[in-house]
Amino acid sequence: MNGPLKDLLVVDLTRVLVGPYCTMILSDLGARVIKIEAPEIGDDSRKFGPFVKDYSAYFMSLNRGKESIALNLKNEDDKKIFEKNFSQS
Repeated sequence: MNGPLKDLLVVDLTRVLVGPYCTMILSDLGARVIKIEAPEIGDDSRKFGPFVKDYSAYFMSLNRGKESIALNLKNEDDKKIFEKNFSQS
């Protein structure tokens, strides 16, 4: 993606409206945004209507342009994946 933030990686640990909106703007400006969601549940806003073909239009609009991964950060194996891929040393 192009934009002034094209070399920036943002790890999005936010949920519902304000955080996803902010990281959406960073994505729109060219940052690579990876959204971390809870396994099986995902972001709470996945359940908010209106729905388009069983998908939340609300969720899709605020999370456009982002990549997503499901990790349970209370689980040691998932925490290791997070630390290996998203922590700076």
